[in-house]
Amino acid sequence: MPIYAIGDIHGSLRALKTIFKQGIIQTDDKVVFLGDYIDRGPDSKGVIDWLINNQKNHDFEFILGNHEIMMKAAKMSPVRLKEWLHFGGANTLESYHINNTENWMDIISPSHWDFIDSCLDYLEIKDFIFIHAGLEAGKNLNEQNKHHLFWKKYENPKAYNSTKTVICGHTSRKNGEIADFKHTICIDTYAHGGMWLTCLNVETGEFIKANNKGKIRKGTLKRYANIK
Repeated sequence: MPIYAIGDIHGSLRALKTIFKQGIIQTDDKVVFLGDYIDRGPDSKGVIDWLINNQKNHDFEFILGNHEIMMKAAKMSPVRLKEWLHFGGANTLESYHINNTENWMDIISPSHWDFIDSCLDYLEIKDFIFIHAGLEAGKNLNEQNKHHLFWKKYENPKAYNSTKTVICGHTSRKNGEIADFKHTICIDTYAHGGMWLTCLNVETGEFIKANNKGKIRKGTLKRYANIK
C-alpha cells in the first residue's frame, strides 16, 4: 500500500478536507501526519475533530509537533500560556470559542488532550523516517535531542545517514514549494500563510497540494519524474 506524508496543517481544515476529497488516498493506505495540527490557522479544533473521527476508518499515524508541545506546556503556568498565545495559541482558543484563559484547558475536550498525548516523537517505516523538525546525523533515533526533533529549523539539512530518507515539516517553505534535499524532504509548504498543505507519496514522489480556498495542485518531485 502507498505511504503518504502530510505536512504542518496549522488549523487549515479546508485544505486538509480538499486533499482527501480527491479520492487519491484510500482507507488502507498509510498516512503519516508530521505534527503542528494547531495554531495560527483558522480552525485548529476542527482539524483535531476531523483527525480523530477519520482515524477510525484510515491507517493514520500522528507525529508530535512543537505547537502541540507548547499547548501542553501552557497548562503548567501563566508564563507558558502567554508564550503559547503569542505563537498561535490565541487562534486555537478562538477555534474552541474560548474567550478568556480561566480554566481554558478544562473546556477543551479530553479526547483532544488524549489525541495530543498519543502523538509519536518519530516513526520509521521501510527506508523512511518521519519526524516533525529534523534529526542529528550520526545519532540513533532513541538518542536524539528533543530540540532537534521538534524545534530546530533545518533550512539546509545534512543527511541523517546513507540509507534513510527523512520526511519532515516544521521549517516552513514560504514559497509553497517542497524542499527536496534527496536525503531529506521537507513538506511544510506554509498552509496557514496562504500557500499550500502538501500530501506526498514518499515512495513515488507524487504529491497533491491544497489551500484554504479549496484549490489543488498535483505533481511529482523532479528526481522521480526524471526516472519515469
